[in-house]
Amino acid sequence: MPVGVVLRRTAGVTRWAKWSWKATAVLPGAADADWRELRSEDGATEYHAATVPLNLHGAETEAYVHGLGAEVPCVYVVMRPIAGATDNPFEILLVTASPYEAQDYCDSAEEVVEKVAMPQGLAAWVSAFVDQFHEEEAFVKRKRKNHFEAGKQDGIGDPRVRKDADIYASPTLKRGRIA
Repeated sequence: MPVGVVLRRTAGVTRWAKWSWKATAVLPGAADADWRELRSEDGATEYHAATVPLNLHGAETEAYVHGLGAEVPCVYVVMRPIAGATDNPFEILLVTASPYEAQDYCDSAEEVVEKVAMPQGLAAWVSAFVDQFHEEEAFVKRKRKNHFEAGKQDGIGDPRVRKDADIYASPTLKRGRIA
């Protein structure tokens, strides 16, 4: 599904950052856009920065269930800063409904990941996908395996070492010089 990304630009709060950018909304089913200004008021300007496809995968339904189970279901906008750009400072890479995939992008310092509330229509679409493709996996506790499965443990120490008894014998005892 094509999803438009809305970015809000406000004045920066430090002298090092002239502008502060934040992803504030997504537009399901949006047409293509290239930094089209939507509205401007009180020093804040909102742009329809880009439209990217939201792809859902059957192997990631567990992540979608986790995301939909949150108090406010969200999608994640992954953006890459463009060095030296001031007017359009981000390249919109993707929008994902998987919190696990978003976490993977957060692990590198190259991308900016913004959490945006999922509109009801988009949440219904993701929920219908999950209902169709999600299969709950039963938890199976693994059984502990013995270290020496083939060999028999008889309590006499390491079976690979040959000795008459499983006791510590000091060199004095071995020579028979007990005083």
